[in-house]
Amino acid sequence: MKLIIQIPCLDEEEWLPVALADLPHEVEGFDVVEWLVIDDGSTDATVEVAKAHGVHHIVRLTNNKGLASGFQAGLDAALKLGADVVVNTDADNQYDARDIPALVAPILAGHADMVVGDRQVSTIEHFSPLKKALQRLGSWVVRRASDTDIPDTTSGFRAYNREAALSLQVVSKFTYTLETIIQAGKLTIAIDHVPIRTNEKLRESRLFPSTSSYVRRNGVSIFRIYAMYEPLRVFMTAAGLLGLVALVVWARFLVAFVQGNGAGHIQSLILGAVLINAAVVLAALGVMGDLLSGQRIMLQRVFERVRRIELELGVEPSHYEPGATTSGHPPTTGARAAPHPGRTEDREALKL
Repeated sequence: MKLIIQIPCLDEEEWLPVALADLPHEVEGFDVVEWLVIDDGSTDATVEVAKAHGVHHIVRLTNNKGLASGFQAGLDAALKLGADVVVNTDADNQYDARDIPALVAPILAGHADMVVGDRQVSTIEHFSPLKKALQRLGSWVVRRASDTDIPDTTSGFRAYNREAALSLQVVSKFTYTLETIIQAGKLTIAIDHVPIRTNEKLRESRLFPSTSSYVRRNGVSIFRIYAMYEPLRVFMTAAGLLGLVALVVWARFLVAFVQGNGAGHIQSLILGAVLINAAVVLAALGVMGDLLSGQRIMLQRVFERVRRIELELGVEPSHYEPGATTSGHPPTTGARAAPHPGRTEDREALKL
């Protein structure tokens, strides 16, 4: 069993050594524990620092593609490096690495495919009341959309087994935390959560330069992801509200008409018709969005099969370079050998 701990990084030469110092070299239940750093277009010495501190694998993206893309690149690389379980953590040492054994325990026990660390946000002192409220709201929305019970949906401290990692495909350019939980719920991936500890704050978040930016960007992300995976509910709700307003406006016109003053309220009749038309358009968009949502699930299944074929063919990770060496030899990638027509399983892979 191999565990790979991945850390997405952007200009983290100052704080990365702190995070790496706490990472375990051994975890009960695993024969091998390796570290993977995803360099998301850093302009400092992040890669050199990672290699100097014993990181086994580096994925060096050519430019800054964002946290979601970096996470996905790391997940793909970890699979091709032979990981049975992947743990994702942050370079700013936000999460206590001593909780990694607790994080992977439900997977090792066979109770879960994906585990999310619960920071117990209400107890974090440096989170403002507004940020805590938005965290609770966002988690509630994601729970509704995913039919899961994850209390801290924005936590980046997570563990995925091989099957879960093969199934997930992040399309958001901003955040992976919310979308992967919703995908897990839609794909019926067994998901669990465990309480974790957090460390003292080392630096400000680079995702959100200010509280207002946090509220705006996270709010938009929550709505966008929710609408992406529950379009029928979103658009039908909006259509129902517009239809209700149209009925109220028409009722106003009807009362005026009965009282003999209908000509003076003809604008209400016109406004009601406009609102009804808008409601019909929104309802149609909801039906179309629901059909597209079904297609998205089918595409994810296709991506999963493509990944499995790539693993069978021994396709190397993209943007990969070996990290620290052991006895002068670079660490093995863990990817499977190329298929051989003489082996039954490889004949089946080649047929695909």
